[in-house]
Amino acid sequence: MLSSKLGHFLDKPLAPVIKFININPNFYTISGLLLNLLSAYVVIEDFFLGGIILGVGSIFDMLDGITARINGRVTKFGAFLDSFLDRISEGFLFLGIAIHFALSVDLIGALFSIIVLIFSYLISYVRARAEGLGVDCKVGLIERPERIILILIGLIFGHVKLFLIILSSLSLITIFQRFFWIYKKLKSPVRDSRY
Repeated sequence: MLSSKLGHFLDKPLAPVIKFININPNFYTISGLLLNLLSAYVVIEDFFLGGIILGVGSIFDMLDGITARINGRVTKFGAFLDSFLDRISEGFLFLGIAIHFALSVDLIGALFSIIVLIFSYLISYVRARAEGLGVDCKVGLIERPERIILILIGLIFGHVKLFLIILSSLSLITIFQRFFWIYKKLKSPVRDSRY
């Protein structure tokens, strides 16, 4: 939601530069993945530095879509690859945060890191499953961009546990929002045995 709106907002001002350098969108996608994986490793020792790296990686994440649109390279595989690598990046990020807290013997912080990770995958799965059943499911308070922004603030300003608690609460609300949205759309009985 947020990334789509921001990305389209930046299309016009960035168009001349993007067209001039003419880099394949997948370069930004892979670079973003590598930076995000580096961030996931660094947060085990240093939240602040890990947050800075995550911020740079997130810029690359946004540039792949902008570049694809401006240079006419939008493909279904590109969209799939972007989403697939986003799940990998996010999984390792919250795993790294959980390891940091575990090594610090902060079980509450580690627990909420795992909770946010589980909820983030549930949010993505619910939407994917709904769309597989023909239901558009772009509802809910937060998606990946909002999660990354919130955890980025927590990492840089030193309030990671607080933002994990906030994230877990907002994510749970989003899961319920999507669940009941899908329920309203699909509550009529069907005869097809595949469902």
